[in-house]
Amino acid sequence: MTSKETEKEFIGLIGQHSRLIYKICYMYASDGDELNDLYQEVVINLWRAHEAFRGEAKYSTWIYRIGLNTCVSYIRQKSRKPSLVPLTVDLESIAEEENNAEQLRELYRLINQLSKIEKAIVLLYLEEKTYDEIGEIVGITRGNVAVKLNRIKTKLKEMSNQ
Repeated sequence: MTSKETEKEFIGLIGQHSRLIYKICYMYASDGDELNDLYQEVVINLWRAHEAFRGEAKYSTWIYRIGLNTCVSYIRQKSRKPSLVPLTVDLESIAEEENNAEQLRELYRLINQLSKIEKAIVLLYLEEKTYDEIGEIVGITRGNVAVKLNRIKTKLKEMSNQ
């Protein structure tokens, strides 16, 4: 495959999965600028890994894995630096067009209080991935996914009642 064909294929892949990439990044971003930075980092890492993709998993699984790893690495690097408090957060730019935008904001606020692995599992669950797919992406067993999801749901309920 020529470099132009590879580039076209990659651009198509990113276009087809851009919402997925934004959802992954949204779970780890504290504001719109950080979201865009994370998105760019994920796309760069996807480009670097594109030729190595063997097709053993679905593209979406591959994107999840690289996206989550990129975001977690970004958060680790960020935690070593002094934290900045954003003046504004533009949630509307990526919130899906639904009547219950307030509930969605509250859900994301609660999810952002979870640990990195819990965020990843919830994101995949909200994307309606099977327990097997979640386990494959996160690197845990199907049974462990079920246990963790049950605990996360309980934790979110408790957090919302406070």
